[in-house]
Amino acid sequence: MGTTPNANKEEKSWSDKGFSWQTRLWIDDMYMITVVQNEAYKVTGDRKYLDRAAKEMVMYLDELQRPNGLFYHAPDVPYYWGRGDGWMAVGMPDLLSLLPENHKDRPRIMQGYLTMMKSLKEHQRPGGMWNQLINEPDFWAETSGTAMFAYAFIRGIQQGWLNASEYGPAARKAWMAMIPYIDARNNVTEVCIGTGKRMISNTITTARETQVTFMDRRLTFGVLPLF
Repeated sequence: MGTTPNANKEEKSWSDKGFSWQTRLWIDDMYMITVVQNEAYKVTGDRKYLDRAAKEMVMYLDELQRPNGLFYHAPDVPYYWGRGDGWMAVGMPDLLSLLPENHKDRPRIMQGYLTMMKSLKEHQRPGGMWNQLINEPDFWAETSGTAMFAYAFIRGIQQGWLNASEYGPAARKAWMAMIPYIDARNNVTEVCIGTGKRMISNTITTARETQVTFMDRRLTFGVLPLF
């Protein structure tokens, strides 16, 4: 894959290995990078874009997914940040919906997706949402991650990858929990601000006392389309 003329040594190294020069091993990348490849494939019909997205996705799965199915924000940030995991939860089914059944990377991506969905169902709060840190029961419920997890469940049910009787109630519970947070313009309110890798790493031990630092009622997050 090509690089920008201003690429640094690390970025060129990723490109030389056949990955995007924008690779950072931040969990957010698995939507930001793959969605561009997906759209390029839709426009051109050239399968090389799907191959690129799948290759990148498999590498991120191998590097960031933990045995419990959830994902670290980055290799050196060992926390299960809700919205960060949400980008992977959206990126996997969107890519799987385009990958041919016989694509060599499809089984690995499907395995990662199903493992994550099982874990998310187990971590869902009784009220239907997920916490800002998914596995921390005393953290607050957060909307952007919840919206993306609901989307991932619904896409899986629609495609027949997830059992509707098992995941349908969880998806509905998440959907209903989100309704009070959706304004008249279909924006989702009460969204965690962008943390950045360093902010999560540096503040995680005191986050319970500084929750307002992460929340800004003015921030919004558009509702993802389901089709």
